[in-house]
Amino acid sequence: MQFHRRRFLHLAAGAAALPVAPHVASAQTYPAQPVRIIVGFAPGSGSDIFARLMAQWLSERIGQTVLVENRPGGGGNIGADAVAKAAPDGTTIGISAVATHAINPWLFARMPYDPVKDFTPVMRTIDVNYVLVVHPSVPASSVAELVAYAKANPGKLAYGSAGSGSLPHLAGELFKSQTGIEMVHVPYKGGGPMVTDLLGGTVQVVIGDQANLMPHVKSGKLRALAVASAKRSPNQPELPTIAEAGVPGFQAVAWNALVGPAGMPPDVVKRVHEAFAKAMAQPAVREKLLGGGLEPVGDSPEDLARFIPAEMAKWSKIARDVGAKAE
Repeated sequence: MQFHRRRFLHLAAGAAALPVAPHVASAQTYPAQPVRIIVGFAPGSGSDIFARLMAQWLSERIGQTVLVENRPGGGGNIGADAVAKAAPDGTTIGISAVATHAINPWLFARMPYDPVKDFTPVMRTIDVNYVLVVHPSVPASSVAELVAYAKANPGKLAYGSAGSGSLPHLAGELFKSQTGIEMVHVPYKGGGPMVTDLLGGTVQVVIGDQANLMPHVKSGKLRALAVASAKRSPNQPELPTIAEAGVPGFQAVAWNALVGPAGMPPDVVKRVHEAFAKAMAQPAVREKLLGGGLEPVGDSPEDLARFIPAEMAKWSKIARDVGAKAE
């Protein structure tokens, strides 16, 4: 989930410019000591941008240092494992993702953690919304036209992904399964090469990150047909969802969530949730997130506890059906 470096630098600078409210000391204030937010992805990723905005806002208001620690590798597994093995006192929390908690368990022969048993759910934080785009050579201006063209020309279209088992790969397979069409999967080593070949017409279809694809749509180099989220994107409200456009129930979102180690006391979970929810509710924070293609969610620990197993069941079926494995 790569973001343009220029956008990341802009957001990071913007975070430092957020207005500061006076800190009021309280025995009930979370936390009582410095906090680490572990991100299992590289700087500039959606997870990292969110974590740094939160760390900036919280550090200036709760009287404690909040540090972001990037531990990329293993598709996010290294960072997630570090969270799972930390003390459950709320001073180490992590940014989980659809990869670390719903997809990787079916891609890796061995996992260093259990995505349910080894974590305490706190909240779903942001959705990195996906969009279905096609190369202009494809004679389709809607999802229905794309499906009709693909059915009339089985195997002629190729869709790109950021690698075997990546969300664009599994989203493409889900789209094929739910529409009954045939497309050839072309995996790449990352989102950059995938977009390059999409622009060149080597692949004609991608379901991928709006932040990476919409600039090319706006320049006329690609055509957007629909968004892959459950509801319309606030950044592209004119685009229907894929479900609205004729594929009922379709949804593919690169979600992020806030989790702690297993065994966090309920009162600590409550304080962590309240601190992050307050930060995410600030207009300046929401504006920065939406500007980077990150849609704030902010649900409850109970919601997240139900959401993760449902996502695991959904993506496990697709991963097993196509035999996806970690590269």
